[in-house]
Amino acid sequence: MLNGELAAQAGTTTRALRYYEEQGLLESERTTSGYRVYRPGTVTRVRNIRDLLASGLTVEDVKSFVRYLDTELPGVFEYSPSCAEGYAVGARRVAELEEKITTLTKMRDALVHRMPWLAVGDDAADKQSA
Repeated sequence: MLNGELAAQAGTTTRALRYYEEQGLLESERTTSGYRVYRPGTVTRVRNIRDLLASGLTVEDVKSFVRYLDTELPGVFEYSPSCAEGYAVGARRVAELEEKITTLTKMRDALVHRMPWLAVGDDAADKQSA
């Protein structure tokens, strides 16, 4: 399957495919004309890469899951000692995201404190009265 076909079936761009290949997440062969050719099962791999990235993992994180990318990933992972490395990656990423959320929340609160009219949602009245 050519890279344009793979991109269309996986819901991504050819540029993303080239990037995934540069990062070691995909492999392709070349035709005599130099076009990239992928195995048909690569659609699953690309969809899994995109899903994991959309879940907040980085490309480096996704590399930890490379041996699982060619099969349908479960919607919910159950803990298994054989997957301890992947769970450690996930736990580390969740901790990093929690830290970023805390930092961003503090920044938002400081800005809303200075400019209360920027408050949005049900919390707005509580923050202005505090």
